[in-house]
Amino acid sequence: MMRIYVIPALVILVALSLTGCGMIDRFKPAPKPAPIVVPVAPTVVLPPMGQGQTAAALDQTTAAEKAAATAAPSGGERSLGTAVVGLGSPAEQGFWLKSSLIAAPAKGRVATATGATVNVDLLPGTGAALLSLAAFRALGLGLTDLPEVTVYAQ
Repeated sequence: MMRIYVIPALVILVALSLTGCGMIDRFKPAPKPAPIVVPVAPTVVLPPMGQGQTAAALDQTTAAEKAAATAAPSGGERSLGTAVVGLGSPAEQGFWLKSSLIAAPAKGRVATATGATVNVDLLPGTGAALLSLAAFRALGLGLTDLPEVTVYAQ
């Protein structure tokens, strides 16, 4: 009698074990996708900005403009106040000052604490005051200096 129950039990056991064979693939890790290869352009190394150009080479003002800018003030000036100035764009030639102290374009001059002065075009600006490259050079300032200047309007 035991034989009668053993055979059906073996058949059921084999049938159940075969149905689990399809589950084996679920336990395998998924294959990794192939890496995506993106071509990269070669690196271009640019020289540092301004390398090889001196301040004198960037300053395109003429001797006549320099003489007019360093001439003695004509008088009748009024002080607009003081400002700490940074170097303005070397691409903008001439003698100028851009500052929030200035409401409308005018002629004027700036003076340093050492007494050096230069006549400039006063231009309205926002934020930090900027002084032209030519004016920086005429005042004998270092290009990385942040000097305090007194601004006068005519």
